[in-house]
Amino acid sequence: MGFAVLDYWVLIVYLALSAIVGTLLGRGQKSLEDYFLAGKNVPWWAISLSIVATETSTLTFIGAPAIAYTGNLTFLQVVIGYFFGRILVSIVLIPGFFHGNLQTAYEILNIRFGASIRNVSAFLFQITRALSDGVRLFATALVLSVVTDLSDVWTILLIGLATITYTFYGGMRAVIWNDVAQLFIYTSGALLAFFVAIQAVPGSWSEIINIASIAGKFHFLDFTVSLHVAYTFWAGLVGGAFLTFATHGTDQMMVQRYLACGNARDSQIALIVSGVLVFLQFLLFLLIGVVLFSFYQYFPLAQEPEQVDRIFPIFIVDQLPSGVSGLIIAAIFAAAMSTLSSSLNSLSSSSVNDFYKVYVVCNASNSHYLKVSRIVTILWGVLLMIISMLARNWGELLQAGLTITSLTMGSVLGVFLLGIWTVHTSQKAALIGMLSGLILTLGVHLSGTVAWTWYVLIGTTTTFLVGLLFPSHTE
Repeated sequence: MGFAVLDYWVLIVYLALSAIVGTLLGRGQKSLEDYFLAGKNVPWWAISLSIVATETSTLTFIGAPAIAYTGNLTFLQVVIGYFFGRILVSIVLIPGFFHGNLQTAYEILNIRFGASIRNVSAFLFQITRALSDGVRLFATALVLSVVTDLSDVWTILLIGLATITYTFYGGMRAVIWNDVAQLFIYTSGALLAFFVAIQAVPGSWSEIINIASIAGKFHFLDFTVSLHVAYTFWAGLVGGAFLTFATHGTDQMMVQRYLACGNARDSQIALIVSGVLVFLQFLLFLLIGVVLFSFYQYFPLAQEPEQVDRIFPIFIVDQLPSGVSGLIIAAIFAAAMSTLSSSLNSLSSSSVNDFYKVYVVCNASNSHYLKVSRIVTILWGVLLMIISMLARNWGELLQAGLTITSLTMGSVLGVFLLGIWTVHTSQKAALIGMLSGLILTLGVHLSGTVAWTWYVLIGTTTTFLVGLLFPSHTE
């Protein structure tokens, strides 16, 4: 059907309204607590939905269907691990974030070990978040490039500039409440596309089951014992749990949301509920990939897309009615902008609270720090656009984003556990543990012998054991 004039108008109006609402919600900000933590009075259910929306993003929206389109449902094994990882975060890490008036996750490490550990952990977070969200920005640009005749570079610039503007004014409160709205909208859009695709296949769902079963698309559990295979039951359960333990327990973007709740109990409830919702969402997006595989058996494309991540956007533009496709594409963009704005907000928070306030200007007014925070947001936005242009050659987008995160987050989780579970581990021992975890994980990645799903476990275990065994009196 193509992307008609009506679709463009729906896209433009929708994005404009999202930006306006976000800006209005950000009014009245007077301090860093307002800008970065939304005044610490956001209800748990909004935090839970915001976690889901942030975690889903465009990377999942187009990446998960692509995984099932070319493979099967074994990625769900990783998602099951995500749920158990949330339980670990709720029990082990969340209570510590509410001891004192913390602004970032890494202030705990400063209290326990000293400034060096905090600085290294905050720096690793910033590098990891910038690289992985650079991939997310490119994923969003990929959707727009399917719809329009613009190149990836131009779409990256357009989305990046729009996101910077939105984040500059909105603050954390706007990010969270926009997340809530976008979650319902893009999930509704995905469900609509799902059912349209089912009805378009001759024989409907029964024929889809037949085609997909023959192709092995419903294969869900893989008990293969192999460190080289990414989506096995063992890699999913253990690897997925440790990945979430790290990302949801030590990543400032998630910790900000817990702090915005105002208390540990509400944060724990929000996180556990989000695990159930994320599983259902991944199931939906993977099933979309299965349905699209069946659909294109009957209505094959003239030419397979160069990147399989384009397959769902192509269906949306070509098969959905005018206006509907515009709304779904707009929802994808709005969800992506909410995710990216959250990332920019957390990167700015860590930069200002962990570095600027400590080493540059220590005792300034709230208005000064608020102004600096917005300037830093712009700088991070520009860097993300540069990284996203490089991400065009990084392969399958969802796996690329998860691999980047897995390379560094194990060491950060390891040092958090050293801080919580040990008393005598020194700062020097913790630093050596982190360095050992990073080197070993990177070495394993470069060797190509172990799947990315095991990286966080390797990094965490190495960091913890080296830090624990290193003589503390040598500091």
